Amino acid sequence: MESPTIKSFKLRGTRITDAQLDARHRLWSTYGVDVVDHEVDLGTIFPGEGKIVAEIGFGMGEATIAIAQNFPETRFLAIDVHLPGIGKVLSVIEEAKISNIRVMDEDAHLILGRMIPNDSFDGVHLFFPDPWPKTRHHKRRIVNESFINLVADKLKIGATFNIATDWVPYAISIEETFRRSDRYRGGMIERPDWRPLTRFEGQGLTKDHHVTDFEYKKIK
Repeated sequence: MESPTIKSFKLRGTRITDAQLDARHRLWSTYGVDVVDHEVDLGTIFPGEGKIVAEIGFGMGEATIAIAQNFPETRFLAIDVHLPGIGKVLSVIEEAKISNIRVMDEDAHLILGRMIPNDSFDGVHLFFPDPWPKTRHHKRRIVNESFINLVADKLKIGATFNIATDWVPYAISIEETFRRSDRYRGGMIERPDWRPLTRFEGQGLTKDHHVTDFEYKKIK
């Protein structure tokens, strides 16, 4: 029997609009990827031959959409469990005629562990994951030794894992976690020019939140 998995997310309220719900039902067969219990060939999911980057926990999708539009030759696998965000992203994909995003609705641990072959991704983005600030909830933080090893398995050698957080104690924890790993090289960086400043981040900055960006390259 598999041991229980501690989820790094909490399902939020389902305040979904009719338009978002319609997009989820109507567009999933075109832009969504169903969860299966075996590895999949990512080349059959996406058109084209560009790099493949995983966007984990995209929220309402503002950053994911902007990045995908700025890098049309790169293919983005967007993973989240937030139904309103999934519906919103699907609707924008249709409206803006974006062809380089595919969406998945499931825990990233399960998707990476079961469906993604090793050495598949050219990059992974994890922007503003839940910091779980209470000490008793720290075990729910997605950035831990097990998860960064799982991501390393799926990254190609030389590919990068980019993370951003606006919670300083979490940033310290992230840095310490990667310092203990021998599979990455990197650390704190300035906000990359390609990572858009979202409304969520802007609201945090107005409240004097300090945003920390990290970039780690897989070396083994």
